[in-house]
Amino acid sequence: MNMMDPNMLETPAPLYAKRTAVFPKKIDGPFRRFKWFVMAVCLAVYWGTPWIRWDRGPHAPGQAVLVDLAHRRFYMFDIEIWPQEFYFVAGMLIMAGIGLFLVTSAVGRAWCGYACPQTVWTDLYQHVDRLIDGDRNAQLRLNAAPWTPAKFARRMFKWGVYLGIAFVTGGAWIFYFADAPTLQREFWTGTAAPVAYACTGILTFTTFWLGGFMREQVCIYMCPWPRIQTAMLDENSLTVTYKHWRGEPRGSLKEAKGSANPLGDCIDCKQCVAVCPTGIDIREGPQIGCITCALCVDACDRAMASVGRPRGLIDYCTLVDADRETKGEPARPAVKVLLRPRLIAYFAVWGGIGLALLFMLGARERLTMSVARERNPEFVQLSGGAVRNAFTLALRNMEDRPRTLRIAAEGLPGAALYTDEMDRHAARASIDVSVPADSTEKVRLYAVVPADKARPQDFALTATPLDNEGRTPRRETHFAAPGGEHEHEEGEHE
Repeated sequence: MNMMDPNMLETPAPLYAKRTAVFPKKIDGPFRRFKWFVMAVCLAVYWGTPWIRWDRGPHAPGQAVLVDLAHRRFYMFDIEIWPQEFYFVAGMLIMAGIGLFLVTSAVGRAWCGYACPQTVWTDLYQHVDRLIDGDRNAQLRLNAAPWTPAKFARRMFKWGVYLGIAFVTGGAWIFYFADAPTLQREFWTGTAAPVAYACTGILTFTTFWLGGFMREQVCIYMCPWPRIQTAMLDENSLTVTYKHWRGEPRGSLKEAKGSANPLGDCIDCKQCVAVCPTGIDIREGPQIGCITCALCVDACDRAMASVGRPRGLIDYCTLVDADRETKGEPARPAVKVLLRPRLIAYFAVWGGIGLALLFMLGARERLTMSVARERNPEFVQLSGGAVRNAFTLALRNMEDRPRTLRIAAEGLPGAALYTDEMDRHAARASIDVSVPADSTEKVRLYAVVPADKARPQDFALTATPLDNEGRTPRRETHFAAPGGEHEHEEGEHE
């Protein structure tokens, strides 16, 4: 038997690769300035929103955006969402998902490159690195240097700044779930709920670790979104593209002078790699590590300008236009790229859901009533032959003022109504019930029909606002009496 030479066996690829630290170089340009703008807006919105005050009246919280878990409410300026209206939240989440599909199909991974929380906080931490350790070359030297008291002190100071940013980030999150000024005072005096400290601690740690140390590894290995986006991209999606037909063969200016064959525009300065926040080389083609932040475009344009060559060697481009430019044909107009069936379909669905939510928001009832008929027993036959049914009413007032509703039975001749708080002999054709602001009032209602009119029949209960403002809630129900399919009699003597 021939034995296989062990040296001929192929060594399997390792399942784990040690991280190579990425130290992006500082760069200036239109895309870098746009990233600064988006980062500033995102951080301002995240940290500032809980502190915006909004007057909803004396019976409602005064915070503009609030997820009130204790009272099961979601407030966003003048919009108040109750638990039974969670479909509004579901609709907004669906819109957000379709919006991401729309953005990805149009401009690739723009979400990853500019507005993703991991990108925003990593960018912020990298700015801290430059302020404390210096730019890329200084950071590389410090990272390679042996540990000394000076290096240790600088690291401790920088990590302290990391921790401070992480703490402010985690602390801001809890302010979305309680009145921010009140919770802040309770937090520092030690009287806040334990869950507030736990959430702050967890989010502080995750922000500190993911933004300060994991960084690009979250994008490349942990986040599923790059894989999802890869499936959604098509040949008409904008991606950051290295135009190899123009840049290759690459070579430095010195090599170009001594070469017998003409070289491409790429001078192999590697500035596109130096500024990349994930440390990839865009010249190797599309790859999952590219978040399309276009910082390499800024770096390459600056390099091309310095040697007197046309800008755009690296640029946003679709695969279709890249193929056209390879053949010497001009790229298509941006309008033609954007106005294509797939994008129009995404936008139509996204806009349709948005319009539907707005319509439902405007048409929803602020006063509602639900009716549950008691079924055990279905009815009680009183002395004298009168028949009584019991109902449980849930009167919901979603306004910021108390309302008084007049409850009446429509289509039930001879009916007299009373509640547990009333004497049965005080039963009358209608009763008034007060419902406090922003609350639900449960009422046990009894309907008594004289013997000569008692029969199984459908009718409606109405709740008319005494101030005649708004709609009158109306609910169909059934009055059970002897002669029905499920007859239950129970004598009651006065």
